[in-house]
Amino acid sequence: MYELNRKLRKIEGYDPAAGTSRIILDANESPFNINELFREEIAEGVGKLSLNRYPDPYANKAIKAFAKFYNVPENCVTAGNGSDELISIITSCFLEKGDKVLTLSPDFSMYAFYGKLYETNVTVMQKDDLYNTISVGKIIEYCNNNEIKAVIFSNPCNPTSLGIKREEIIRLIKNVFCLVIVDEAYMDFWTESILPDIAEFDNVIVLKTLSKALGAAGVRLGFAVAGELITGALRAAKSPYNTDLLSQEIGRIVLSHRDIAEKNIAYIVAAREKLQEELVKLSDRYPCLDKVYDSVTNFVFIKTSKGLEIYEKLLEYGISIRYMGIYIRITSGTNDENAELVKALTEILAQICEAE
Repeated sequence: MYELNRKLRKIEGYDPAAGTSRIILDANESPFNINELFREEIAEGVGKLSLNRYPDPYANKAIKAFAKFYNVPENCVTAGNGSDELISIITSCFLEKGDKVLTLSPDFSMYAFYGKLYETNVTVMQKDDLYNTISVGKIIEYCNNNEIKAVIFSNPCNPTSLGIKREEIIRLIKNVFCLVIVDEAYMDFWTESILPDIAEFDNVIVLKTLSKALGAAGVRLGFAVAGELITGALRAAKSPYNTDLLSQEIGRIVLSHRDIAEKNIAYIVAAREKLQEELVKLSDRYPCLDKVYDSVTNFVFIKTSKGLEIYEKLLEYGISIRYMGIYIRITSGTNDENAELVKALTEILAQICEAE
């Protein structure tokens, strides 16, 4: 009888949000459907594609649009089938079996998942229990004293919604001897990106995605930005046709409309700020909402002892959020969706919590 090998016997797959509710606030997606925004342009662009031909192996048109959008050199960009594929390539190719990798917690669990899958030695450094922050100095000290080969984390962080300032990230990069992988999936909602400094360093990779601020989660297109040495290795290590014709063309179109992207991002940030204010008011009234964190993303992170009850009761209202043990994470939707969420949550808290 065939048996799985040791690492596959122990594997536990990532549990992605699969919201089918009337109001989906569980996956940090954009509330704006790009197919509605660019329907005619997408139809025209896709209609001209020769689907009998293999796609451009380097996604040059999409990369050119990305480079212009973020003002980075084209020769420093690699396209991938979402950031997830790029994380997998980096972990499997830039690290070897037994290499020591540092990740943080709470953070995106796929960093540790891929590290363990490719048999690296993963250390998870816990953040402060209450404030969910961590000292960059502590990371530097640990990396340099423990022969760490790579450190990977999100900034701003998913799920905590918090961010580390640009100068602190640069201090980290300058003071460690390992590879630093910074996932900036949510940086479009903040202003502390290290992309302008990417060419100065040879030990950093910045990951970007179209799935959050740019509203193209269904397209599955991500980018890694690094110096020429790392970029050359990434392009050589990836599979030849890792991004398809459709994703390349739609990505090119989305990235070609900075004005629309900036307008949508401004809306999302304003909506999230208003949602956060309302949730803080509820936390002042209902102590079971222990802490509402100060977000710099498109979602709000809350520590609560009533997370499971809140999650389940919101589903009865047709609203899905992310339940994470002692935390819940709520994506900011449209203003109308957020208002409905707050109304439902107010009714739920009145049932399950004692007001002060």
